[in-house]
Amino acid sequence: QMLNDPIEMLGDQVQEFQKAKSGMLRSRELLSLRSEIENGREDQLPEGPLGLEFKQVNFSYNEDKPVLQNINFAIKPGERLGIIGRTGSGKSSLSRVLLRLYNLDSGTIRVGGKDITELTLPALYRRVGMVTQDVQLFDGTLRDNLTLFNQDVSDQIIKETTDRLGLSHWIESQPAGLDTHLKAGGSSLSAGEAQLFALTRVFLTEPSLVILDEPSSRLDAATESMLQSAIDQLMKQCTGIIIAHRLATLEKVDQIMVLGDGKVLEFGARKALASDPASHYARLLITGREEELA
Repeated sequence: QMLNDPIEMLGDQVQEFQKAKSGMLRSRELLSLRSEIENGREDQLPEGPLGLEFKQVNFSYNEDKPVLQNINFAIKPGERLGIIGRTGSGKSSLSRVLLRLYNLDSGTIRVGGKDITELTLPALYRRVGMVTQDVQLFDGTLRDNLTLFNQDVSDQIIKETTDRLGLSHWIESQPAGLDTHLKAGGSSLSAGEAQLFALTRVFLTEPSLVILDEPSSRLDAATESMLQSAIDQLMKQCTGIIIAHRLATLEKVDQIMVLGDGKVLEFGARKALASDPASHYARLLITGREEELA
């Protein structure tokens, strides 16, 4: 028994060593990976709202299943574009390739007249913001989460921004104001608070192009009204793309694009499409069948 116990311990140690060796090899493999997203060299974009152009854009997550097919459209600086389509039509994928989370299979995306592949990622993200339904929070204060730990953003700027958005009373209602501690993951905020929070965070970056991925889908009427007012303030200074599942969200957009199976089924001025009985958008307005977009 005195001889057997050390042998068993030695066997256990060998197993642990093999696990550690496998972990080290896997870690080395992961550390050797390099992103396929290459930084461009251009660091400047024109001042003010930015125009946007998609030209013959094709994209797929897997080679055998195209997600976006020959997407062509353009919006002028300061315009609002509403995008509608059923689940799986490519709405969210369109925003992901715009933010360079993935490389295109082919085609060109221009922001402010410049190919996004020629821009550095910081230059793109400084001027393009996005508000999603899911809000990511870090373990820290409300101030840190709003500014993403940017010490250059003062409390005065935060107050002025939230006053413009009509959200200052929401921050004042928090237990310790800007010093209120938030937990990572967003569990400490309600759905409405998270959306207001996300909008404030994006507004503080003063974007020239902003993407709103159905920010009001989970809100009650009162909070949605407050959020819509804040969005109107935000849109006064930038170009906007609103990905919508509810037609009421698109009442103030300039252009409408209907996506289906990764293709542009329809694109044009909202008023013109609404007055054309043959258009997809007009039929949705007449029937009120918003479930077709879900």
